[in-house]
Amino acid sequence: MNKKTIGFLSGIAVFAIIYFLPIAGLSAKGQMDLALSLMTVVWWATQIAQPAYVGGIYLMLLIIMNVATPKQVFSSAWTGSIMWLVIGAYLIAGAVNESGLGQRIAYAFIIKFVRSWKGIVISIFALTFILALLIPHPWPRAFMIMSVITVVAETANMPKRDLAKLGLAVFAASCPLSGVFYTGDTSLNPLAVQASGQSVNFVSYFVYMGVPMIIAAVLTMFLFLFLFKPSQEVHIDVEALKQQQSQLGAMTGKEIRTIVWLVIAIALWLTSGITGLDVGWLTLIVALMMSLPVIGGILTAKSWEGVPVNVLVFLTSAIAIGNVGGVTGMNNWIAKTLIPSNLPTNIYLLAIVITVFAMIIHMFMGSVIAVMGITIPAFVAATAHMGISPLAVSLLVFSVTNLHYILPFHNLAVLVGSDPDTGGGYTQKDVMRLGIPLTAVVFVVAIVEMFWFHLVGLA
Repeated sequence: MNKKTIGFLSGIAVFAIIYFLPIAGLSAKGQMDLALSLMTVVWWATQIAQPAYVGGIYLMLLIIMNVATPKQVFSSAWTGSIMWLVIGAYLIAGAVNESGLGQRIAYAFIIKFVRSWKGIVISIFALTFILALLIPHPWPRAFMIMSVITVVAETANMPKRDLAKLGLAVFAASCPLSGVFYTGDTSLNPLAVQASGQSVNFVSYFVYMGVPMIIAAVLTMFLFLFLFKPSQEVHIDVEALKQQQSQLGAMTGKEIRTIVWLVIAIALWLTSGITGLDVGWLTLIVALMMSLPVIGGILTAKSWEGVPVNVLVFLTSAIAIGNVGGVTGMNNWIAKTLIPSNLPTNIYLLAIVITVFAMIIHMFMGSVIAVMGITIPAFVAATAHMGISPLAVSLLVFSVTNLHYILPFHNLAVLVGSDPDTGGGYTQKDVMRLGIPLTAVVFVVAIVEMFWFHLVGLA
């Protein structure tokens, strides 16, 4: 039997055990919900099929098995702004990439500042931070940076092995820096907020997460520089890069209009706390305006092909795990069963406990979203009596899970980036070499984050 077959049968076995096992304190619907949720998580973790297919099966079974109504399954995801934020973000990211604006920024930055291996690594993290504000999704952003870094490596005559190391830096940088801005990762960041039952605007999210995630990025960068050295001295051919830059030509009208709409988008995001308008609706309307004649002309009907339906279905299923679990009582049962009843009241000890539990669960589940779907509602329920904000708990679980990876499948961005055809082509061994010591960094970030939450009034 191959890995997928074993994973498929394991999921069925988990479902059967949970369904037929006498479980005290859990309703019949709650038990069916738990069985379906764990089966889905096992299938996600073992990658038996594209995650959206598995998620779609889970959604349909919730309805067919009468665990929840269609409204309970879908309404939270689709009547709120999160899915529309994802759609708008993909469209804007596509506009920045298709117009050539992202590459122009990357080339200009590298030509001006980069002269060494260390300079390349620092530039990867700096560009990821800058472009996180302009390209609101980590994958298009990382692939675009990777395309420029590939040219840099080729002009410097770097060995393929060194380029692979830089590829790991690109996708490793995206993990913490995608969490700095609310729109930095429109799949995970809004999901983490929504799971808390709280709401934020663009500025308040940055206040909460900006400092901890920048610190996480800096620590990740220094760790990378310590662990990964070039196999030979690096000489950056600036003239060759200038030639590549010149091929972009003069800035086009399409690029100028893209800049204008990006400025408008950022202005709307920054003032969302004043206007009261949701970031999701603002992101989508900006993306749609980019398609209009005269003022837009950037996005076309074909641009919609860049919005992956599979991601939307996957996100819907991940959101449903937490929401339906709240309706059926599964979340409270998990909290009471798996999480110690006497959680420490000291916020720093609490941060360590949450980090340990989230990491252990993540090691086995793999999927960041799956772990968030199970763990956040459980910890929110377990800490409800402690006076700590549910948002602080949710963001901490999200941060820990997103920053933690030992193997590529532990973080989807790292996994996607390992593809030699489209990403960095780094190996599982490379990921482990960075990921194992990165575990210590995650604990440091968790403590720093809880300290920061205390300063800003969340904890």
